[in-house]
Amino acid sequence: MFGTSGIRGPVGETVTTELALSVGRAVGSEGYDTVVLGRDVRESGLMLSDAVAAGLCECGTDVIDVGLEATPTVARAVGRYDADAGIVITASHNPPTDNGLKLWTPSGKAFGPARRDAIERRVREDDYECSRWDELGQRRRRESARTHHAAELRDAVDLEETPSVVVDLGNGAGGVTTTVLAGLGCHVRTLNGQPDGAFPGRPSEPTKETLEALSTFVGETDADLGIAHDGDADRMLAVDETGTFVPKDALLAIFASRAAGTGDRVAAPVDTSLAVDDALAAVGADVTRTKVGDVYVAERTTEADVVFGGEPSGAWIWPEETRCPDGPLAACKLVELVASGGALSELVDAIERYPIRRDSIEVPDKAATMEEVTRQVGRRFDDVETLDGVRVETDAGWFLVRASGTEPVVRVTAEARAESDADRLFETATGLVRDASRISRGIE
Repeated sequence: MFGTSGIRGPVGETVTTELALSVGRAVGSEGYDTVVLGRDVRESGLMLSDAVAAGLCECGTDVIDVGLEATPTVARAVGRYDADAGIVITASHNPPTDNGLKLWTPSGKAFGPARRDAIERRVREDDYECSRWDELGQRRRRESARTHHAAELRDAVDLEETPSVVVDLGNGAGGVTTTVLAGLGCHVRTLNGQPDGAFPGRPSEPTKETLEALSTFVGETDADLGIAHDGDADRMLAVDETGTFVPKDALLAIFASRAAGTGDRVAAPVDTSLAVDDALAAVGADVTRTKVGDVYVAERTTEADVVFGGEPSGAWIWPEETRCPDGPLAACKLVELVASGGALSELVDAIERYPIRRDSIEVPDKAATMEEVTRQVGRRFDDVETLDGVRVETDAGWFLVRASGTEPVVRVTAEARAESDADRLFETATGLVRDASRISRGIE
């Protein structure tokens, strides 16, 4: 039921009011006395939030409903309102056909495996503890969540200058970004600023391809940078002052190297570029690798010497602020870097770029294929990590073989400091997958 980013899927198929009611009942039955509830801009969020609230109240849980807000706004409100958990109705960067539910702890961290398993078990077994008529939970609205989030964002940065910024909200829920940047004195222009769950301006997921309008606008104006969010604003990506899309790994390296110092660690997933390792080595810090998924990055930031966590998808975590990926916070942090450190293009140019190869190989049985890949790699290589898929480190670079969580494919990534080494590692990795697929099917 739960993926690494909560529950997501097509409305009316995977995600229904029946499911939302059940999740509300399950959370209430697990003893969470007060829950903060919010939703993104999708129209289906109205009925789903009503269903979740009904399930919570039926099992004696009080609901603080903050309405339509960015996911980090809701996640931060859990601790601020002294609640026990938070639920956001969102499918994040997924298309408008989808919706979902993501659950949060008071620290801003998403529910981990143990908490998710407890909720899933109750839903699966229809095991709920409904309250008497006079012990039902109460649902009340709170209008101040965005105001508090905005204040926290203002306190998190100090702008020496006030850059000109274009913010592409993607018709999503991240309007707090424009409010805060304008309040800090920046000249702010907005693209796709009207909240609309059909995402008419561009697809909800910000990528190099979907941000062409932002790139063009920034490149043709005097803007110092462009910022883009997804539908619920837990992600943030950027373009520089020339309108050039900032590579995701470069953005991770920039944030990480500014947040960390000697002896610190930065949490990043197993598919993160060598550029991040090198940027951190220059300031005396290290990478600690996690499974792919911001929930795993957030979990690692609970360790004392981990000062930042990031995923190239656009999820950035400053644990001293919150363990929820906070796109508006990342936007403010990036504007602060440009204000104090110069042009964004120059910050990006200071990050090394290495050749990287990626492909997806369709296989009949990805589990059997990965089992065979793991066996072969263990025989042939010394530095092997099996945290999430199989990652092999060599003197020249690395490769990762990892099964897709949603498709019948195995994904292969290889990176090295030289083109020829990247090609060689990539050929080795793809050959391993193809050989493993044949062997697992009994074909020699």
